[in-house]
Amino acid sequence: MEHDDRAPVATFYIAAPFRAGEVLTLGESQAHHARVKRLEKGDVVRLTSGDGNVATGAIVELRKASIDIELGLTERVAAPAPVHLRVPIGDRERMLWLAEKATELGVTSWQGVRFRRSASVSPRGEGAAFAEKVRTRMVSALEQSGGAWMPTVLPDTVPENIEVPPNSVSVVLDVYGAPLPHVLGLDVARGRVILFGPEGGIDADELSGLRDAGFVAARLAPTVLRFETAGIAAVAVARATSLLTES
Repeated sequence: MEHDDRAPVATFYIAAPFRAGEVLTLGESQAHHARVKRLEKGDVVRLTSGDGNVATGAIVELRKASIDIELGLTERVAAPAPVHLRVPIGDRERMLWLAEKATELGVTSWQGVRFRRSASVSPRGEGAAFAEKVRTRMVSALEQSGGAWMPTVLPDTVPENIEVPPNSVSVVLDVYGAPLPHVLGLDVARGRVILFGPEGGIDADELSGLRDAGFVAARLAPTVLRFETAGIAAVAVARATSLLTES
């Protein structure tokens, strides 16, 4: 049964495979979401599994603790050019805000980095429990934005052990670096790794170690930015340059 004659009025995330024609029963959180948005039986919605698979469907039953959706059209959405975000462990609320916005912009992966100056932050976002909060915020952002790809959340690490995919362009944001668009270039197929430090910046020896590991210093502005501002701006630049190769 196809449901493509009307635009979807909401998006739901489901971490499971789905196929056209089946009826899915979603749980209490999705039912609450539907009630908040004042959805009704027959409304067309969108489903995303976070791994590139999306579908449209119609609500066939809406209960207090669950919602049934009959799936119509399904499709596979190509992954965007890889942008890997390596964020400083810092204030947890600002990190959660950053996770939300990064998901809207379609980052590929997220990893918290424990810099020396991260230790002075309280309350800071780190550990397995905080990673679950990050993922929850990302799910909400994926639904709000109608995205098809959920970022991979990697375990926290230290600067010496940052995960860098092979052949990536790796940048560390630094007010003394070259302009970020010049450093990123237009070869988006290589993927980009964007790293930035906590409040107070990255210590000189940590920055030197990152450069030895292949990170190139790049700047966004002549001023010192808050870490969440720097992260969002850098991802936006990376996404904008990738659009140039698609036009």
